[in-house]
Amino acid sequence: MALRFVGIDPNTGLEHCPTVWADEEAGELVLQGWKAGSALRATCEASSPAKGSIPDSEGIIRIPARMVPMIREASDAVERSAIQ
Repeated sequence: MALRFVGIDPNTGLEHCPTVWADEEAGELVLQGWKAGSALRATCEASSPAKGSIPDSEGIIRIPARMVPMIREASDAVERSAIQ
């Protein structure tokens, strides 16, 4: 797996902070963020069209809005790799 680092939240001291990578081979975004608390997790489960619990193999993370440009850049990279 070859990940392309896209960006890290500059407002968090560059340690243990939200980060975005693009996996152009797999066509996926890879995100590191703050773990969601139990209340947010329950809200997400309740509002999901599947109306079920989130599998243990999946998780809810929080990413600050200031990272949207990085997520867009990673999305563009993944999308370009799917076209080629």
